[in-house]
Amino acid sequence: MFGGAKIKIEKDLYERAKKVAGIAGYSSVDEFITHIIEKELAKLEGAQGDDEIKDRLKGLGYIS
Repeated sequence: MFGGAKIKIEKDLYERAKKVAGIAGYSSVDEFITHIIEKELAKLEGAQGDDEIKDRLKGLGYIS
């Protein structure tokens, strides 16, 4: 499950994720972050079309 590509995130963001992952009972930060990404992808993949996906990404601040 965790043998694939690596991503870089800011140290402060990683530390925040590490703290929350422990409190929430995840076995690792990787497991926690994977779960968050899977949830967000499921939301976006459930969108009706490209315009709805773009609107959601704009709302999240990922694109302008």
